[in-house]
Amino acid sequence: MNFKILKKSKNSRARLGFLETSHGVVETPSLVPVATQAVIKTLDSKEVEQTKSQILIANTFHLHLKPGEKIVEKSGGLRKFMNWKKPLMTDSAGFQVFSLGFGRDMGLASKILKPSANNNETIKENSQPKFIKITQDGVYFRSPINGDELFLGPKESIKIQEKLGADIIFNFDECTPPMADYDYVKKSLEKTHKWAKVCLKTHSAGSGQAKKQALFGIAQGSKFKDLRVESAKFIGSMDFDGFGIGGEFGADKKKMAEMLGWVVNELPEKKPRHLLGVGYLEDMESVVKSGVDLFDCTVPTHYARRGIAFTSGEKLDLNKVKFLKNTEPLDTDCVCSVCQNYKKNYICHLFKAGEITGMKLLTFHNLWYFNSFVEDIRQRIKKGEI
Repeated sequence: MNFKILKKSKNSRARLGFLETSHGVVETPSLVPVATQAVIKTLDSKEVEQTKSQILIANTFHLHLKPGEKIVEKSGGLRKFMNWKKPLMTDSAGFQVFSLGFGRDMGLASKILKPSANNNETIKENSQPKFIKITQDGVYFRSPINGDELFLGPKESIKIQEKLGADIIFNFDECTPPMADYDYVKKSLEKTHKWAKVCLKTHSAGSGQAKKQALFGIAQGSKFKDLRVESAKFIGSMDFDGFGIGGEFGADKKKMAEMLGWVVNELPEKKPRHLLGVGYLEDMESVVKSGVDLFDCTVPTHYARRGIAFTSGEKLDLNKVKFLKNTEPLDTDCVCSVCQNYKKNYICHLFKAGEITGMKLLTFHNLWYFNSFVEDIRQRIKKGEI
């Protein structure tokens, strides 16, 4: 993997660059759509490519469960398995430590804490989630498929990702919940840093295709500045090919840029930075100005399957009956194939009729729109506007 910075902004930390892998080049900054189970739901890989998506990220935990990394490996790796021609990432399963642990306990689907009667509880040092067990060596899960016990640690995560064969893989970490107190996060950080060493050692011992994979380390630390700085310094000092920025960013999104600044200040300038799990449209410019090169998010695809289209005007809920009488395209400023060929009334009809093609059309449009949005950010960096 080769990362090159082409231009640095004079107005912010934003930078324009490219990430070169053995399977193609990614212009940065870039959105990384989430292909959890080796698929962008409702689209085939060729259609995803047509949305201007440059790189995808798949989910190690779920692919380990089904179909299993051995099947993927025998199929020639994830890219051949899913017929994806461009670069590919896999996560480490660290997010599942949150989502299947305290996230499940508290009914949280997001790392951004929203005010609720259910999340007043503080998670203190030595607390354990109900449905998983976090140890110094890794995490014991229960399979969502059959309930069997499943252990994943840093070594196991790397071995699975090596068999999956993505261009970029991540070290195994604990993504801490927003409600965790300082002492919990500090102890968690010790585990994450210990696991980072194991991940590097395991990956360096790999052979064949695994040697060609780039390994990104993940800095954690939650909302606590000293822990964020400590983690960024520790992970940044290690021989990773790039860096992920993980964990939660508080209840106030306005705080996110400041928190990113704590981390970015301590990471090596010449290596790529990936923000894990954040990518709302309103976040993107701020994230890029903070010095982030890549960011993954389920928003465009998740919202599309629920009938929500992102447009240059406003979000549209195509479930609403009023759109049955609207013969305009989703967005008159959009040149994607959906906006060129279909009208709001037809897409509304598809959702009312329970037809999956409605989800497909909105997924295509939303991905095109998000990728175009980031494309515009790249142009603005080039022109010196950001």
